[in-house]
Amino acid sequence: MNYTEIMVRYGELSTKGKNKRTFINRLSQNVRRALHDFPEIKILGERDHMYLELNGADSHIVMKRLEPIFGIQNYSPVVRLPRDMEVVKQVAVEMVQSVFKEGQTFKITTKRADHLFELDTNDINQLLGAEVLRNVEGIKVQVKKPDIEVKVEVRLEGIFLSCQRIAGAGGLPVGSGGRAMLMLSGGIDSPVAGYLAMKRGVEVQAVHFHSPPYTSPRALQKAKDLTVKLTAYVGSIQFIEVPFTEIQEEIKRVVPEGYLMTVTRRMMMRLTDKIREQQRGLAIVNGESLGQVASQTLQSMVSINEVTNTPIIRPVVSMDKNEIIEIAQKIDTLELSIQPFEDCCTIFAPPAPKTKPKLEKAQKFEARLDVDGLIERAMAGLVISEIKTGDSLEEQQEEAFSEFL
Repeated sequence: MNYTEIMVRYGELSTKGKNKRTFINRLSQNVRRALHDFPEIKILGERDHMYLELNGADSHIVMKRLEPIFGIQNYSPVVRLPRDMEVVKQVAVEMVQSVFKEGQTFKITTKRADHLFELDTNDINQLLGAEVLRNVEGIKVQVKKPDIEVKVEVRLEGIFLSCQRIAGAGGLPVGSGGRAMLMLSGGIDSPVAGYLAMKRGVEVQAVHFHSPPYTSPRALQKAKDLTVKLTAYVGSIQFIEVPFTEIQEEIKRVVPEGYLMTVTRRMMMRLTDKIREQQRGLAIVNGESLGQVASQTLQSMVSINEVTNTPIIRPVVSMDKNEIIEIAQKIDTLELSIQPFEDCCTIFAPPAPKTKPKLEKAQKFEARLDVDGLIERAMAGLVISEIKTGDSLEEQQEEAFSEFL
């Protein structure tokens, strides 16, 4: 079926009152970003639904891009036809034939925006219903809860037919809930945390710490590949590389082994918060799950969080590992996450890190570092790139640039 439009219906946006237009505009932006390589598509955002005029774009590819975008309740592929009932009858039959399975029922539902059209709604329903019954063997009419409902809309500019309603991702448009920095490692948990934050409307920018030569280029590429997976829900994501070699070497040199992880995480949190400030974010998102590793006990969280007053959002904090893995499989990040390329959190990990570090001791050992100088030099070496939906996982050629914030 050669569809000409897609009608998108909103999810929770219907409950947002006076702010609804802001949410619709944000969703329109996200749809445009997800379809950045389809410049011919025209997007029209109305109060209760959005129309995508395809203008020749492949409807199947476009619908695949729409599937994960948060803020969409459901969508329907639509065929726009001339106001000629002979043409409409033919296409209605073809549309039903394309989805019909043995034993299914159908009905025709017509809505007329143009009340001067020569046929009223009952006439159109009966005319098209009779045509389908004549040409689709075995199909029956069912007025209540049919398997197939052909929707007909008569407008001044044409007659529009659809018969599918495909479920969307729900949630809120990414960006409608503000911006946050996602601390993205190469593991399983942080991409899931980013996904869950985006589902509630949070725009994330991925912050990744890397420590060459201790971490390999493949580890950095893995983090970018994970970001590509997350762009499916918004269209594009800023990826921020933080050089962390000098900081880790200094921590290793002057901090006792039991506190290496605590002080390292405190420096990561400081840097992420500094980036958040420069990027005008409101919060930090990470993949911490309570009690999963040494740095994720309540005592460790207290010692690490002390360096910032910024809200820390932990979407997976109460989940079991199996629950997190299930979501990672759903969003197609698991296979990437388990690739054996070490990130900077693991290369200097001590054999016996403190699970109940004392804040006073962490502060004491950290005082041996030139914290301000280390932070300043790391910030000067940031590399920021924009990663988009459809970027190749193996041969990303996104334009990267250094920003001295």
